[in-house]
Amino acid sequence: MSESNSDWKNALKAEDTFRQFIIKYFAQHEALTGSYDIPSYYEHYVVKLDKHDKIVITLTTGMNQAGDNISVPLPSKEKEKMSIEDFRTLILNKKFADQNMSFADVFQTVAGVPDQNSNK
Repeated sequence: MSESNSDWKNALKAEDTFRQFIIKYFAQHEALTGSYDIPSYYEHYVVKLDKHDKIVITLTTGMNQAGDNISVPLPSKEKEKMSIEDFRTLILNKKFADQNMSFADVFQTVAGVPDQNSNK
């Protein structure tokens, strides 16, 4: 079941409404995942809601190996936790709701993953 762009934008208008939207979203979806891959570099993110109703964004970045004898650094993993209200405030402050973005696009942007379409 996918959420329409208007669903999350309408939920943003009130703290309680947005909180219920997030809880319902993650009750229906175990996690929201995405990635950005170019030949030399990759980023993968996973967004979940923990048992304390905190949004947890895990971002894994690394280099893609280009040849047989190339030393590639291990991927780095960053984890950020924020309250649902902090996330709502971040969306409002960044004006994501004013842009034509899906709910997944917002998480991708918050996780710091570049938009693949802008690099083509």
